[in-house]
Amino acid sequence: MDLILYLKQHIILSPEMEAQVQGAFRQEELPKGHPLLSPGNFSQKVFYVEKGVVRTYYIKDGKDITHSFMVEGSFFVSIESAFFNSPSPYGVEVLEQATIRTIPYPDLEKVIDGSQALQKLSRLVMINAVKTFSDKLYSIQFQSAQERYNSMLEKFPDIMLRVPLGHIASYLGITQETLSRIRAGKV
Repeated sequence: MDLILYLKQHIILSPEMEAQVQGAFRQEELPKGHPLLSPGNFSQKVFYVEKGVVRTYYIKDGKDITHSFMVEGSFFVSIESAFFNSPSPYGVEVLEQATIRTIPYPDLEKVIDGSQALQKLSRLVMINAVKTFSDKLYSIQFQSAQERYNSMLEKFPDIMLRVPLGHIASYLGITQETLSRIRAGKV
């Protein structure tokens, strides 16, 4: 979803503020498989997914584990880097042709500071990010593999058509064989 359309769905955006946002964010067209960030990065950028699917991942014992998916209308930022000047344990990879908008976090703060509506929206975006992490932690601790799979499909209805099964299995914390059994209704 176009960034300006996304903003207009949530706040009233003056023509001046719209022009400022358009000028502040850089747009990039990225191919499937593009490594946006590597684990250990110090990225200060805020990303917005206009089109496509992106995943965050980490490496554990030499294994690539999917942490989250971002689809159209999603913001993401390396919290460790942008807020704590520490390396992020997460890498970011484009999973299908994508249009991404980027802005350095300090520049975004300047844009947000000029608008009460953008300040309110940024709080809502951050609250949604905390809720997403809380839901992920809850699912890992208390849900069965089948329940995690059903929750994923609720959140991302077309994810099975857009993302390789190996990434989905690692996101759910299960093997590809278990994912196949769940999909076949044999669990």
